[in-house]
Amino acid sequence: MNVTFSASALLSLLIFFSSTVMASEPIPFADPANSQQIKRGKLIYKRFCSYCHGHDLQGQTNWRIRNPDGKLPAPPHDETGHTWHHADDLLFGIIKFGLIPPYGPENYKTDMPAWGNTLKDADISAVLAYIKSRWPAEIQKIQSEMNENSDG
Repeated sequence: MNVTFSASALLSLLIFFSSTVMASEPIPFADPANSQQIKRGKLIYKRFCSYCHGHDLQGQTNWRIRNPDGKLPAPPHDETGHTWHHADDLLFGIIKFGLIPPYGPENYKTDMPAWGNTLKDADISAVLAYIKSRWPAEIQKIQSEMNENSDG
């Protein structure tokens, strides 16, 4: 079967597919005061994140010291770590896409998987809400201000 496309039909298909792939929904808000979101996030965190980042968000031992393979251990997500030093859009991108540019350096060695094919955007935001809910109020305030000043 010989299929031919006119230039306008081909252009229409290209526009449709590029707009479908490039369209991005806004990131669902990760609300550390939303009890339903926190409850959902806790379940997802326990199932997918706690193995590396710890049941109590404590991270792995010596998380600032590279292993022999050049990778850093999983950092804590509690107030002792650096998670709260970043805006939600960056944290969301790291979880969804992994530590690749623009969310991490080029060729960065890590065991952090990209969860975008496993978790829905709302699930990722729920995990972030759960993590943020565990931070002291002052840290939540600082991180919230980062979100307000973020480009995302």
